[in-house]
Amino acid sequence: MGEIVGAALVAHAPTIMMSSKDRHALNEGKEISLVPGLERLRREVLDRLRPDTIIVFDSHWFTTVEFCSTSHEHRAGLYTSDELPRGIRQFPYMLKGNPALGRAIAEQATQCGVRTTAIDDPFLPIHYPTINMNHYLGRGEEWLTVSCCQTADTEDFLNVGLGVGRAVAASGRRVVLLASGSMSHRFWSLRELSRHEASDPIHISRAEARAADLERLRWFADGNHSKVIDTMPEFLQHAPEARFGHYLMMVAALGGRDCRARGVRYSDYENATGTSQVHVWFERPAGGWQAAAAA
Repeated sequence: MGEIVGAALVAHAPTIMMSSKDRHALNEGKEISLVPGLERLRREVLDRLRPDTIIVFDSHWFTTVEFCSTSHEHRAGLYTSDELPRGIRQFPYMLKGNPALGRAIAEQATQCGVRTTAIDDPFLPIHYPTINMNHYLGRGEEWLTVSCCQTADTEDFLNVGLGVGRAVAASGRRVVLLASGSMSHRFWSLRELSRHEASDPIHISRAEARAADLERLRWFADGNHSKVIDTMPEFLQHAPEARFGHYLMMVAALGGRDCRARGVRYSDYENATGTSQVHVWFERPAGGWQAAAAA
């Protein structure tokens, strides 16, 4: 039997791929907390757990008529971001895959009622929510990516995550899940953007979005995932990245509303040009993902 040994909501902001000098220049002479946070996450968590496989729910891989999972033997090449070609360009990557698990994810998610296809096309584009996380967290594990279907709703994301959990359980692999994306995700307009590049959350584009994010971070800390799921209609008003599908698939694989894993922050809650950024790690409770939270 396979098992999910840990999970995280992680921020993939392009600034983490800049040089230290450039990061400091953007952030009033200080380091952003996201970079040392990822370094700690690798050192304190992944080096301890030593997973066989990492599954990334990639909030930039937008599919339209279905969800997709990667099923390559390996993926390798040079990556230039079409969104930010000045900042992320010709970055080398080499990812080992797991075709059987990729196909099983597609099969199980489809059985859960959401059409999902395994893709092993060598020319399939890759996106920086996967690339950036592999750069900081990868140590030769198998890396798979699951898309965020842009026509999906909360129920669809939860059902795909349920399928992912079932596929992992049958896989014989020790797996870490990474929900790679933001919470609230509205950018400043181009003319205003350069005034809001520092990490201080005062630069989040809307005060009400910042309040909604912080409320959910408190629920994460309490292990109250049912509250996060049940208030998705309200949270969608604040434009979470990919309709928060990356988080929803992750938490559904952990038990959905019954998940009681408490979130521990591995970064500050930060701004990136108006959008929210934070790393939150969910350790597997001693009694399993659905173990009751302490009163």
